[in-house]
Amino acid sequence: MATTIEVNKQSVKQLLETGKVNKFIIPEYQRPYAWADEQIQTLFEDLVEYTENDNESTYFLGTIVSYENENYEQEIIDGQQRITSLFLLLRALYSKLNSMTETKEVKNFKGQIESALWEQDELTAEVDFEKTLIESRVMRDEGNETFAKILISGTIEESAKDNYSLNYKLFTELIEKYATSEPELFFWFIRNVLNKAILLPITADSQDTALTIFSTLNDRGLALSDADIFKAKIYNHLDAEGRAVFIEQWQQLDDEATNTNESIQKLFYYYMFYLRALENDRNTTTPGIRKYYSRNNFEQLYKSDVMKNLNTVLNLWLVVNNRVEIEDEDWSKNIEIKQVLDGLTSYPNEFWKYPVVIYYLKYHGSQDFEDLFLKFLKKLLAVLAARYIVTPTINAVKRGILNLNSEIIRSSMPIFDFATINEQELKGKIKMAHRNTVRMILKILAYQNQEELLPEKWEIEHILPQKWQSSYFPSNSEGEVKELVEHIGNKIPFEKKLNIIASNGYFKKKQESYKKSKVQLLLDLSNQHNDWGLNEIRERDIRISDELLIILNDWGLNQSELPVQEEQSSVPTPEESKIIEELKRKGLI
Repeated sequence: MATTIEVNKQSVKQLLETGKVNKFIIPEYQRPYAWADEQIQTLFEDLVEYTENDNESTYFLGTIVSYENENYEQEIIDGQQRITSLFLLLRALYSKLNSMTETKEVKNFKGQIESALWEQDELTAEVDFEKTLIESRVMRDEGNETFAKILISGTIEESAKDNYSLNYKLFTELIEKYATSEPELFFWFIRNVLNKAILLPITADSQDTALTIFSTLNDRGLALSDADIFKAKIYNHLDAEGRAVFIEQWQQLDDEATNTNESIQKLFYYYMFYLRALENDRNTTTPGIRKYYSRNNFEQLYKSDVMKNLNTVLNLWLVVNNRVEIEDEDWSKNIEIKQVLDGLTSYPNEFWKYPVVIYYLKYHGSQDFEDLFLKFLKKLLAVLAARYIVTPTINAVKRGILNLNSEIIRSSMPIFDFATINEQELKGKIKMAHRNTVRMILKILAYQNQEELLPEKWEIEHILPQKWQSSYFPSNSEGEVKELVEHIGNKIPFEKKLNIIASNGYFKKKQESYKKSKVQLLLDLSNQHNDWGLNEIRERDIRISDELLIILNDWGLNQSELPVQEEQSSVPTPEESKIIEELKRKGLI
């Protein structure tokens, strides 16, 4: 069936008066009213400038996209910020007129505003101030009631801090100032707001059509996100009982996602990769989430497990981002898992997140999940770290990650088709590791002898300071020292507060600060050395390259698939055994 839309430009008064027949509704799935003083000031000043220019052409305010719902109401899809602000402006103007001596002009404009704000008796035109032509139903928004009270009474509480109250107060102040300074223009200003300011209402035949129109418009207000549209689609697909439950679920998910520095939009994005993996979609071109979820008439959104799966994804980020433990999820108490996840967070882009989400969603209910998850995460970090150290670009792993996503669905010990790295090339590049990989390398090393997570705020400490005295190394060129200072062997994790205190001093001067650290790697280094110079950097470069390669191989680098048993991955070669013994002798592992 062909869709239809109705477009007919109208003055503010003409449009708002249509609320007498079809009341304006800000639906449950919309965002709370969010215009601040900047937008209010701009709107008012634009209308003042238009009035003072004595311009008889119309002033365009923007579009309002709506559709008539099953209750014969005008449900606003786009433009809710603007239309809400216009209602507040007219109510503030009405309050000012009410305080003035009733001249013919005052009486005229009070009547016009009454017709735009409230229901009236069709025969007598008597105004029912309790029945406004707009209602906000935004879920769990206390401002809905405040908005209604403002339109009914024209008053606010002095202590109110919500946007409705603050913006209404600002409108009253701006109006009072303008009416006092420009009394002759004031009534022309009201006339222009009501009759010369033009809106372009676009009325669609359905919510789907309205959402499609919205997605093609550049809204002057605060646009709906993809997640807002998904909320609308799911909400309208449910019955009354289902909607009530969904509203609570959505709001809780939204709040908790925000508290983890994520968002519902991001959760849908991560979940898309899981759904794509189920479909064995290995295409390296990532679709926009609205385009993806709109396929087949949004069928993925209507599945009963969507909210449950989004909450499961959120649990993962609660552990990763907030460092909390989740009841009945033993893996979240496993320090090794949390340390490897922390290492992955320092990977220079988001590609690591997709296979982790997929693996967690697919297998988190398995009896042996904790062991499987740890092995998988170690191999993922090993492969990603090695790949980026050798080739520090996104494209180095993009194809491999998309293949891995699908392989995870097939097996809890998936094939990594990008796990093979030239070991000599890797070792050669570790000492001069790209700046984007340094934190990740230091985390991997630190966690080999760290019983807890590293402090949340730590910096990369240059053991030999970046600002050194040239007299300290008289036999070395400035270029040689400058290069060695930036080698991995001269870098170590150090708490930010302690680092500030230690400043740019030399090793002995900083040792006291080092000894206060909770980073075991730094404590060990401080205890094992009395001084620090170029030879120490060179020696540590070699030790780090050797140790890191052993760790990454132990975790699954250069293995085409995960080992069935842990022992198979931990048996070192004779050459590696010598290195391990040397590291043990020096107390480094």
